[in-house]
Amino acid sequence: MPLFAAIEKIVGPRGYLHKPEDLALYEYDGGIDKSRPDLVVFPESTEQVAAIVKAAAEAQIPIVGRGAGTGLSGGAIARAGGVIVSFARMNRILEIDLPNERAIVQPGVVNIDITSAVEADGYFYAPDPSSQRACTIGGNVSENSGGPHTLAYGVTTNHVLGIEAVLPDGSIIDTGSNYDQPGYDLTGLLVGSEGTMALVTKIIVRLMRKPEVVTTLLAIYDRPEDAGDTVAQITERAITPVAIEMLDGPLLRMIEDAVHAGYPRDAAAVLLIELEGLKETVDEQIDQIRAACALCKAREVRVAANAEQRELLWKGRKNAFGAVGRFSPAYYVQDGVVPRTQIAPTLRFIEEVSKRHDVAISNIFHAGDGNMHPLIMFDPRVPGEMEKVRRASDEILEYCVQVGGSITGEHGVGMEKMEMMDRQFTPATLDTIAAFKKLFDPGCRLNPGKVLPTGRGCMEIRQRPGDLSL
Repeated sequence: MPLFAAIEKIVGPRGYLHKPEDLALYEYDGGIDKSRPDLVVFPESTEQVAAIVKAAAEAQIPIVGRGAGTGLSGGAIARAGGVIVSFARMNRILEIDLPNERAIVQPGVVNIDITSAVEADGYFYAPDPSSQRACTIGGNVSENSGGPHTLAYGVTTNHVLGIEAVLPDGSIIDTGSNYDQPGYDLTGLLVGSEGTMALVTKIIVRLMRKPEVVTTLLAIYDRPEDAGDTVAQITERAITPVAIEMLDGPLLRMIEDAVHAGYPRDAAAVLLIELEGLKETVDEQIDQIRAACALCKAREVRVAANAEQRELLWKGRKNAFGAVGRFSPAYYVQDGVVPRTQIAPTLRFIEEVSKRHDVAISNIFHAGDGNMHPLIMFDPRVPGEMEKVRRASDEILEYCVQVGGSITGEHGVGMEKMEMMDRQFTPATLDTIAAFKKLFDPGCRLNPGKVLPTGRGCMEIRQRPGDLSL
């Protein structure tokens, strides 16, 4: 049976898209790469996902899972064509189990909707990517997403207790629902695998109790390097805030024009620092952080007076990427990681790269865990601009690796950073990663052309749309 006919039998005539004008909406994510699929399918159950995967397997067609498309590394792009399985209609919270502090959700559930469902009972879901009002849990699992509060709470893998998934042959597996599963940690293996091993169809997530007190501070600096040095000073004092975010001067001004969050327009950088816990502990930590900021030449440290001020400061941080769109036709955001002690030198190196390649770069990042997000601004309509931006990006990531860091902290490798994987890992390690890919997906049909560099991964020859027709 031709694939279109098989798909229509599974999901009905309104369960898929195949017209060019519809497919164009699925040829990109939040990054800068593009590739158009041949078909987009909208399953509503695990059983439908399994049937779709089996049909694609029979037709030898590549498959790519997709959430909200907010990813930043090309992970949800159909690089080899074929079928995109969109989880937009699998968006239900199936169970909330507060006594055991967990919830069972479908992959299309929007991140913040989990917290919204339980916050009245004093709980929340900790991982909070900046796109949390749009990104989905399935995508978070695939990319092992982080967010500002991962300094204290960790990334997605620290909050996933079990997974149900469909393998490339259409079989369904369950990695368990208990806190301590016997045998191999399949949950840990699949979280962060970027959809190259299985399609996740159900997730058991950890819920956490809200703290007694939450306090947000804004430290203001005349030099970005001083803000970077402050992070190391806070660490030396054995304080672990739940978040330390840094924004540089150019980005502060963009945010203020768009959001009016209360950031100082004349500052060279700010640190957004959040503390939580028992009131007495937080009060003591505020004094210590003030001292650390003063030692590193902060000109002022403000404490949010109430919940409204705190929420406004975070609104500015969460909407920073959108604010850039008012000033630049496009931007390329990177995701390198460096040790905390290397933040200040890395900021100086990024400035050198900006001058060397004549590109504007602004910085916003999770300073607490050294996860750098330089925003390289450019106009894709200008010939040669894209090439300059890519060269600048590669230099920054190579520097991150050289100082003991990583090419990605939360955005994933996707197709964007795959050619840099050999800078991060030895040949033996890359061979091991490739062996896992082959074990799960011997036909190389699940999100092919991602993660592993050319020659070590696989790229299925795409089928033409005519091969799929009804």
